[in-house]
Amino acid sequence: MTEPLPAALAVDGGNSKTDVALIGGDGTVLALVRGPGMPIRLGEPTVSVIAGLIREAADLAGRPATDGPVADCLVACVANVDLPAEVHELERMLTERRFAGSTQVANDTFAVLRGGLDDVPAAGAARFWGVGVTCGAGINCIAVAPDGSTAGFLALGMTTGDWGGGMGLGMEAQWYAVRAADGRGPRTVLQQTVPAYFGLSEPLQVAEGLHVGQIPWDKVAGLAPLVLQAADAGDQVARNLVLRLADEIYLLVKSSVTRLGLGGQPVPVVLGGGVLASGNDLLIGTITRQIGADFPAAEVRVLRQPPVAGAALLGLDAAGAPVSAKQRLRAAFARRLAPLS
Repeated sequence: MTEPLPAALAVDGGNSKTDVALIGGDGTVLALVRGPGMPIRLGEPTVSVIAGLIREAADLAGRPATDGPVADCLVACVANVDLPAEVHELERMLTERRFAGSTQVANDTFAVLRGGLDDVPAAGAARFWGVGVTCGAGINCIAVAPDGSTAGFLALGMTTGDWGGGMGLGMEAQWYAVRAADGRGPRTVLQQTVPAYFGLSEPLQVAEGLHVGQIPWDKVAGLAPLVLQAADAGDQVARNLVLRLADEIYLLVKSSVTRLGLGGQPVPVVLGGGVLASGNDLLIGTITRQIGADFPAAEVRVLRQPPVAGAALLGLDAAGAPVSAKQRLRAAFARRLAPLS
């Protein structure tokens, strides 16, 4: 008798890392692996990263990908897949690899949203709905209404009006560090902590390292925790940056809720990604107060588990898995959270 396939292959492809999980029909996590982040532009390198991790997960679970489909459903929630044409193209490329019986592709913000929602749709709704904000290396937001309509953002950076995420905070930290050192800006502890993060003594050494390629640009996002720590310690420059990020996230939510006409409804607002999952009191508290002032019925939630859990839940949704399977999945990720962080 042929053993049934696992229910889902879940992919959360962020800017800084990619997680892949193989999930059984009862919610058991059969394998969980991590690799590099998604390339900036969609292409074969994107598929190569995902395919390599799928093969690794399949091998770990004792189900080599060379033997045929690895799971019934592949759900890939991937950063830098923002245009509808990019979603369709990645879906086509992954389908051709025959990793699963069916393939779904979406932006990685959908994984954050689903991960923070309950395991049955809200009362009276036929589908899962709410607002999801991801703030990791980058920043983005998606909203889904009870009728399935959506509101989102292209989120290509400054050209589409975006600011924030770990990269945004990191760049501002370096900017203020340099200006504090040369007298153009206010005093801030970032003048010392930013270069120290890279093993250097002066902010201009960081600038030179970035300029000549000795420091990779993607390392700048790692400065975000320093900003949060400095803000907690009372550094006014850092506090202003955290408050600015809170404003940006509030505006993302406000725009999404307003466009979908959800202002009077008990809309769940899920905050996820590394910067938000840190649970910084100033950041989360300010966002919550601002949202609550405009939308008193909204419920703000912080997603503590890795977003790949949300992608896995989407896979179990597609498989028609029972609530018990989704609860087992959540419990498994709660136990595995520390090794993934």
